[in-house]
Amino acid sequence: MNVIPASPPAGTTSSSPLLVADIGGTHARFGLVEGPARLLTQVQRLRTEDHPQLVDAARAYLATLPTGVARPALACLAVAAPLDGDEVRFINHPWRFSRAALQRELGFDRLVLLNDFEALALALPHLTDAGLRRHETGPVRSSPPRGALAVVGPGTGLGVAGLVPTPVGWQAIPGEGGHVTLAACDDFEAAVLAAARRELAHVSAERLLSGVGLPLLHRAVALASGRSVDVAMRTEAILQRGIDHASGVGSDADCARTLAVFCAMLGTVAGNVALTLGARGGLYIGGGIVPRMADLFFASSFRERFEAKGRYSDYMRAIPTALIIDPQAAMTGAAAALQMAVGAATLP
Repeated sequence: MNVIPASPPAGTTSSSPLLVADIGGTHARFGLVEGPARLLTQVQRLRTEDHPQLVDAARAYLATLPTGVARPALACLAVAAPLDGDEVRFINHPWRFSRAALQRELGFDRLVLLNDFEALALALPHLTDAGLRRHETGPVRSSPPRGALAVVGPGTGLGVAGLVPTPVGWQAIPGEGGHVTLAACDDFEAAVLAAARRELAHVSAERLLSGVGLPLLHRAVALASGRSVDVAMRTEAILQRGIDHASGVGSDADCARTLAVFCAMLGTVAGNVALTLGARGGLYIGGGIVPRMADLFFASSFRERFEAKGRYSDYMRAIPTALIIDPQAAMTGAAAALQMAVGAATLP
Protein backbone atom coordinates (compact mmCIF):
# COMPACT_ATOMS: atom_id res chain seq x y z
CA MET A 1 0.00 0.00 0.00
CA ASN A 2 1.13 3.56 -0.67
CA VAL A 3 0.68 6.91 1.02
CA ILE A 4 0.24 10.17 -0.88
CA PRO A 5 1.29 13.20 1.20
CA ALA A 6 -1.59 15.54 1.92
CA SER A 7 0.74 18.46 1.10
CA PRO A 8 3.15 17.45 -1.69
CA PRO A 9 6.80 18.26 -1.11
CA ALA A 10 8.84 20.35 -3.54
CA GLY A 11 9.15 18.76 -6.98
CA THR A 12 12.18 17.19 -8.49
CA THR A 13 14.00 18.67 -11.47
CA SER A 14 15.31 15.34 -12.73
CA SER A 15 15.10 15.02 -16.51
CA SER A 16 14.70 11.25 -16.34
CA PRO A 17 11.12 10.24 -17.11
CA LEU A 18 9.16 7.79 -14.98
CA LEU A 19 7.31 4.91 -16.64
CA VAL A 20 3.76 4.27 -15.44
CA ALA A 21 1.27 1.70 -16.67
CA ASP A 22 -2.31 0.58 -16.10
CA ILE A 23 -2.55 -3.06 -17.13
CA GLY A 24 -5.90 -4.82 -17.21
CA GLY A 25 -7.15 -8.02 -18.76
CA THR A 26 -7.85 -6.46 -22.17
CA HIS A 27 -5.68 -3.36 -22.51
CA ALA A 28 -2.31 -2.16 -21.21
CA ARG A 29 -1.85 1.60 -21.06
CA PHE A 30 1.69 2.95 -20.80
CA GLY A 31 2.90 6.50 -20.33
CA LEU A 32 5.79 8.65 -19.11
CA VAL A 33 5.82 11.22 -16.34
CA GLU A 34 8.24 13.90 -17.50
CA GLY A 35 9.77 17.23 -16.57
CA PRO A 36 9.66 19.39 -13.43
CA ALA A 37 5.85 19.62 -13.70
CA ARG A 38 5.64 15.84 -13.87
CA LEU A 39 3.22 15.78 -16.80
CA LEU A 40 1.85 12.52 -18.16
CA THR A 41 3.01 12.13 -21.78
CA GLN A 42 3.63 9.52 -24.48
CA VAL A 43 0.46 7.63 -23.56
CA GLN A 44 -0.29 4.53 -25.61
CA ARG A 45 -2.84 1.74 -25.28
CA LEU A 46 -1.89 -1.80 -26.34
CA ARG A 47 -4.09 -4.87 -26.53
CA THR A 48 -2.85 -7.54 -24.14
CA GLU A 49 -3.81 -10.35 -26.51
CA ASP A 50 -1.27 -9.02 -29.03
CA HIS A 51 1.69 -9.79 -26.75
CA PRO A 52 2.79 -13.14 -25.28
CA GLN A 53 3.68 -11.65 -21.89
CA LEU A 54 3.81 -8.33 -20.06
CA VAL A 55 7.53 -7.92 -20.73
CA ASP A 56 6.81 -8.09 -24.47
CA ALA A 57 4.14 -5.39 -24.25
CA ALA A 58 6.48 -3.15 -22.22
CA ARG A 59 9.29 -3.64 -24.73
CA ALA A 60 6.93 -2.86 -27.60
CA TYR A 61 5.93 0.40 -25.89
CA LEU A 62 9.52 1.42 -25.08
CA ALA A 63 10.54 0.75 -28.69
CA THR A 64 8.08 3.40 -29.92
CA LEU A 65 9.45 6.24 -27.77
CA PRO A 66 11.02 9.13 -29.73
CA THR A 67 14.80 9.09 -30.06
CA GLY A 68 15.27 12.16 -27.86
CA VAL A 69 13.33 10.72 -24.90
CA ALA A 70 15.52 9.27 -22.16
CA ARG A 71 14.85 5.66 -21.25
CA PRO A 72 13.03 5.51 -17.89
CA ALA A 73 14.94 3.95 -15.00
CA LEU A 74 12.02 3.98 -12.55
CA ALA A 75 8.63 2.36 -13.18
CA CYS A 76 5.30 1.74 -11.49
CA LEU A 77 2.94 -0.83 -12.96
CA ALA A 78 -0.67 -1.07 -11.83
CA VAL A 79 -1.76 -4.62 -12.63
CA ALA A 80 -5.10 -6.42 -12.52
CA ALA A 81 -3.78 -9.16 -10.26
CA PRO A 82 -3.35 -9.91 -6.57
CA LEU A 83 0.18 -9.14 -5.35
CA ASP A 84 1.79 -11.54 -2.91
CA GLY A 85 5.42 -12.50 -3.33
CA ASP A 86 7.60 -12.46 -6.42
CA GLU A 87 5.29 -14.26 -8.84
CA VAL A 88 2.32 -12.33 -10.24
CA ARG A 89 -0.56 -14.01 -12.07
CA PHE A 90 -3.37 -12.15 -13.78
CA ILE A 91 -6.87 -13.34 -12.89
CA ASN A 92 -8.61 -12.70 -16.23
CA HIS A 93 -5.64 -13.08 -18.57
CA PRO A 94 -2.93 -15.75 -19.04
CA TRP A 95 -0.03 -13.36 -18.33
CA ARG A 96 2.24 -14.19 -15.40
CA PHE A 97 5.66 -12.86 -14.44
CA SER A 98 8.34 -12.60 -11.78
CA ARG A 99 8.83 -9.14 -10.27
CA ALA A 100 12.59 -9.57 -10.06
CA ALA A 101 12.90 -10.97 -13.59
CA LEU A 102 10.72 -8.23 -15.09
CA GLN A 103 12.81 -5.51 -13.42
CA ARG A 104 16.00 -7.14 -14.65
CA GLU A 105 14.78 -7.77 -18.21
CA LEU A 106 13.53 -4.20 -18.64
CA GLY A 107 16.58 -2.67 -16.97
CA PHE A 108 14.76 -0.64 -14.31
CA ASP A 109 16.66 0.63 -11.28
CA ARG A 110 13.42 0.41 -9.34
CA LEU A 111 10.08 -1.23 -10.08
CA VAL A 112 6.98 -0.58 -8.00
CA LEU A 113 3.95 -2.85 -8.43
CA LEU A 114 0.46 -2.21 -7.17
CA ASN A 115 -3.01 -3.53 -7.83
CA ASP A 116 -4.77 -1.63 -10.62
CA PHE A 117 -7.60 -0.55 -8.34
CA GLU A 118 -5.17 0.52 -5.66
CA ALA A 119 -3.79 2.87 -8.33
CA LEU A 120 -7.28 4.04 -9.22
CA ALA A 121 -7.99 4.74 -5.56
CA LEU A 122 -4.76 6.74 -5.26
CA ALA A 123 -5.90 8.85 -8.21
CA LEU A 124 -9.22 9.89 -6.64
CA PRO A 125 -7.98 13.05 -4.85
CA HIS A 126 -6.40 14.23 -8.13
CA LEU A 127 -9.46 13.84 -10.36
CA THR A 128 -11.02 17.06 -11.59
CA ASP A 129 -14.65 17.65 -12.49
CA ALA A 130 -13.65 17.21 -16.15
CA GLY A 131 -12.67 13.62 -15.40
CA LEU A 132 -15.92 12.74 -13.62
CA ARG A 133 -19.63 12.57 -14.30
CA ARG A 134 -21.66 12.63 -11.12
CA HIS A 135 -25.18 11.50 -10.35
CA GLU A 136 -27.38 14.57 -10.36
CA THR A 137 -29.69 12.96 -7.79
CA GLY A 138 -26.85 12.59 -5.29
CA PRO A 139 -24.93 15.18 -3.26
CA VAL A 140 -22.04 17.15 -4.78
CA ARG A 141 -18.62 15.90 -3.77
CA SER A 142 -16.42 18.19 -1.72
CA SER A 143 -13.29 19.65 -3.31
CA PRO A 144 -10.80 18.59 -2.14
CA PRO A 145 -12.53 15.36 -1.08
CA ARG A 146 -12.94 14.71 2.64
CA GLY A 147 -13.42 11.41 4.44
CA ALA A 148 -12.88 7.91 3.17
CA LEU A 149 -13.35 7.23 -0.55
CA ALA A 150 -14.09 4.03 -2.47
CA VAL A 151 -13.97 2.87 -6.07
CA VAL A 152 -15.77 -0.04 -7.75
CA GLY A 153 -15.06 -0.82 -11.37
CA PRO A 154 -16.51 -3.28 -13.87
CA GLY A 155 -13.90 -3.84 -16.57
CA THR A 156 -12.69 -7.21 -17.75
CA GLY A 157 -13.18 -8.19 -14.09
CA LEU A 158 -14.62 -6.26 -11.14
CA GLY A 159 -12.19 -4.18 -9.09
CA VAL A 160 -12.74 -2.70 -5.63
CA ALA A 161 -10.49 -0.48 -3.49
CA GLY A 162 -10.66 2.20 -0.83
CA LEU A 163 -8.76 5.32 0.19
CA VAL A 164 -8.68 6.66 3.74
CA PRO A 165 -7.24 9.87 5.17
CA THR A 166 -4.43 9.54 7.71
CA PRO A 167 -2.35 12.13 9.59
CA VAL A 168 0.36 11.78 6.91
CA GLY A 169 -1.89 11.66 3.85
CA TRP A 170 -4.10 9.28 1.88
CA GLN A 171 -3.72 5.54 2.46
CA ALA A 172 -4.93 3.12 -0.22
CA ILE A 173 -6.73 -0.09 0.74
CA PRO A 174 -6.43 -2.67 -2.04
CA GLY A 175 -8.51 -5.82 -1.93
CA GLU A 176 -10.43 -8.42 -3.89
CA GLY A 177 -13.95 -7.17 -3.18
CA GLY A 178 -15.11 -8.12 -6.67
CA HIS A 179 -15.17 -11.74 -5.54
CA VAL A 180 -17.68 -11.32 -2.71
CA THR A 181 -20.80 -13.45 -2.98
CA LEU A 182 -23.50 -11.68 -4.98
CA ALA A 183 -26.88 -11.24 -3.30
CA ALA A 184 -30.39 -10.69 -4.72
CA CYS A 185 -32.61 -7.76 -3.73
CA ASP A 186 -35.87 -9.02 -5.26
CA ASP A 187 -37.48 -12.19 -6.54
CA PHE A 188 -36.35 -11.68 -10.13
CA GLU A 189 -32.73 -11.26 -9.09
CA ALA A 190 -33.07 -14.38 -6.95
CA ALA A 191 -34.18 -16.24 -10.09
CA VAL A 192 -31.22 -14.76 -12.01
CA LEU A 193 -28.80 -16.01 -9.37
CA ALA A 194 -30.46 -19.42 -9.32
CA ALA A 195 -29.98 -19.63 -13.09
CA ALA A 196 -26.33 -18.58 -12.77
CA ARG A 197 -25.76 -21.26 -10.14
CA ARG A 198 -26.63 -23.89 -12.73
CA GLU A 199 -23.23 -23.05 -14.23
CA LEU A 200 -21.21 -21.98 -11.19
CA ALA A 201 -21.05 -23.21 -7.62
CA HIS A 202 -20.13 -19.73 -6.36
CA VAL A 203 -21.63 -16.66 -8.05
CA SER A 204 -19.44 -13.75 -7.06
CA ALA A 205 -20.12 -10.15 -8.05
CA GLU A 206 -17.45 -10.39 -10.77
CA ARG A 207 -19.11 -13.46 -12.28
CA LEU A 208 -22.02 -11.27 -13.45
CA LEU A 209 -20.93 -7.63 -13.12
CA SER A 210 -17.97 -7.45 -15.47
CA GLY A 211 -16.93 -7.84 -19.07
CA VAL A 212 -16.31 -11.55 -18.58
CA GLY A 213 -19.56 -11.84 -16.60
CA LEU A 214 -22.06 -10.14 -18.92
CA PRO A 215 -22.61 -13.21 -21.15
CA LEU A 216 -23.53 -15.31 -18.10
CA LEU A 217 -25.75 -12.54 -16.75
CA HIS A 218 -27.48 -12.37 -20.15
CA ARG A 219 -28.16 -16.12 -20.14
CA ALA A 220 -29.38 -16.00 -16.54
CA VAL A 221 -31.71 -13.05 -17.21
CA ALA A 222 -33.21 -14.88 -20.20
CA LEU A 223 -33.79 -18.05 -18.13
CA ALA A 224 -35.31 -16.04 -15.26
CA SER A 225 -37.64 -14.48 -17.85
CA GLY A 226 -38.79 -17.87 -19.06
CA ARG A 227 -36.62 -18.08 -22.17
CA SER A 228 -33.38 -19.80 -23.09
CA VAL A 229 -30.34 -18.61 -25.04
CA ASP A 230 -29.15 -21.04 -27.69
CA VAL A 231 -25.87 -19.28 -28.49
CA ALA A 232 -23.81 -17.38 -25.94
CA MET A 233 -23.75 -13.69 -26.84
CA ARG A 234 -20.52 -11.76 -26.53
CA THR A 235 -20.19 -8.79 -24.21
CA GLU A 236 -19.80 -6.35 -27.10
CA ALA A 237 -23.10 -7.45 -28.64
CA ILE A 238 -24.96 -7.36 -25.31
CA LEU A 239 -23.84 -3.79 -24.66
CA GLN A 240 -24.65 -2.58 -28.16
CA ARG A 241 -28.06 -4.26 -28.46
CA GLY A 242 -29.07 -3.32 -24.95
CA ILE A 243 -28.17 0.33 -25.48
CA ASP A 244 -29.89 0.35 -28.88
CA HIS A 245 -33.09 -1.10 -27.40
CA ALA A 246 -33.10 1.44 -24.58
CA SER A 247 -32.78 4.25 -27.12
CA GLY A 248 -35.57 2.85 -29.28
CA VAL A 249 -33.29 1.68 -32.11
CA GLY A 250 -33.13 -2.08 -31.51
CA SER A 251 -35.54 -4.79 -30.42
CA ASP A 252 -33.43 -6.96 -28.09
CA ALA A 253 -35.34 -6.70 -24.84
CA ASP A 254 -33.25 -9.41 -23.14
CA CYS A 255 -30.07 -7.38 -23.64
CA ALA A 256 -31.76 -4.25 -22.37
CA ARG A 257 -33.03 -6.06 -19.29
CA THR A 258 -29.57 -7.54 -18.77
CA LEU A 259 -28.06 -4.05 -18.60
CA ALA A 260 -30.84 -2.87 -16.29
CA VAL A 261 -30.15 -5.78 -13.91
CA PHE A 262 -26.41 -5.11 -14.23
CA CYS A 263 -26.81 -1.48 -13.12
CA ALA A 264 -29.18 -2.39 -10.28
CA MET A 265 -26.93 -5.14 -8.89
CA LEU A 266 -23.90 -2.88 -9.29
CA GLY A 267 -25.69 -0.28 -7.19
CA THR A 268 -26.24 -2.87 -4.45
CA VAL A 269 -22.57 -3.95 -4.52
CA ALA A 270 -21.34 -0.34 -4.57
CA GLY A 271 -23.55 0.49 -1.61
CA ASN A 272 -22.16 -2.49 0.29
CA VAL A 273 -18.61 -1.30 -0.39
CA ALA A 274 -19.42 2.25 0.73
CA LEU A 275 -20.98 0.95 3.96
CA THR A 276 -18.09 -1.43 4.65
CA LEU A 277 -15.44 1.25 4.20
CA GLY A 278 -17.47 4.13 5.60
CA ALA A 279 -16.79 5.94 2.32
CA ARG A 280 -18.68 9.11 3.16
CA GLY A 281 -16.40 11.14 0.91
CA GLY A 282 -17.69 9.43 -2.20
CA LEU A 283 -18.10 6.22 -4.17
CA TYR A 284 -16.57 6.27 -7.65
CA ILE A 285 -17.29 3.94 -10.58
CA GLY A 286 -14.28 3.00 -12.68
CA GLY A 287 -13.54 0.35 -15.29
CA GLY A 288 -14.32 0.27 -18.98
CA ILE A 289 -17.88 -1.10 -19.05
CA VAL A 290 -20.05 1.63 -17.48
CA PRO A 291 -18.63 4.58 -19.51
CA ARG A 292 -19.87 2.81 -22.64
CA MET A 293 -23.43 2.78 -21.29
CA ALA A 294 -23.40 6.58 -20.98
CA ASP A 295 -26.89 7.95 -20.34
CA LEU A 296 -28.35 4.46 -19.82
CA PHE A 297 -26.37 4.08 -16.59
CA PHE A 298 -27.50 7.43 -15.19
CA ALA A 299 -31.14 6.65 -16.04
CA SER A 300 -30.87 3.23 -14.34
CA SER A 301 -31.74 2.24 -10.79
CA PHE A 302 -28.07 2.28 -9.72
CA ARG A 303 -28.41 5.25 -7.39
CA GLU A 304 -31.73 4.02 -6.00
CA ARG A 305 -30.17 0.65 -5.19
CA PHE A 306 -27.06 2.33 -3.81
CA GLU A 307 -29.20 4.19 -1.27
CA ALA A 308 -31.53 1.27 -0.45
CA LYS A 309 -29.95 0.19 2.81
CA GLY A 310 -32.93 0.24 5.16
CA ARG A 311 -32.15 2.10 8.38
CA TYR A 312 -28.98 3.44 6.74
CA SER A 313 -30.70 4.96 3.70
CA ASP A 314 -30.19 8.50 4.99
CA TYR A 315 -26.51 7.71 5.56
CA MET A 316 -26.25 6.53 1.94
CA ARG A 317 -28.10 9.53 0.48
CA ALA A 318 -25.34 11.78 1.81
CA ILE A 319 -22.62 9.92 -0.13
CA PRO A 320 -21.84 11.33 -3.58
CA THR A 321 -21.41 8.90 -6.49
CA ALA A 322 -19.64 9.63 -9.75
CA LEU A 323 -18.44 7.85 -12.87
CA ILE A 324 -14.75 8.18 -13.71
CA ILE A 325 -14.48 9.20 -17.37
CA ASP A 326 -10.75 10.04 -17.37
CA PRO A 327 -9.14 7.05 -19.18
CA GLN A 328 -5.75 7.88 -17.65
CA ALA A 329 -6.90 7.97 -14.03
CA ALA A 330 -5.12 4.76 -12.95
CA MET A 331 -1.85 5.99 -14.48
CA THR A 332 -2.23 9.18 -12.44
CA GLY A 333 -2.49 7.00 -9.34
CA ALA A 334 0.51 4.93 -10.41
CA ALA A 335 2.53 8.10 -10.91
CA ALA A 336 1.56 9.32 -7.45
CA ALA A 337 2.60 5.98 -5.91
CA LEU A 338 5.93 5.93 -7.73
CA GLN A 339 6.77 9.52 -6.92
CA MET A 340 6.00 8.88 -3.27
CA ALA A 341 8.19 5.78 -3.33
CA VAL A 342 11.17 7.77 -4.66
CA GLY A 343 10.48 10.83 -2.52
CA ALA A 344 9.41 13.06 -5.42
CA ALA A 345 6.35 15.30 -5.70
CA THR A 346 2.94 13.99 -6.65
CA LEU A 347 1.23 15.08 -9.82
CA PRO A 348 -0.45 18.49 -9.62
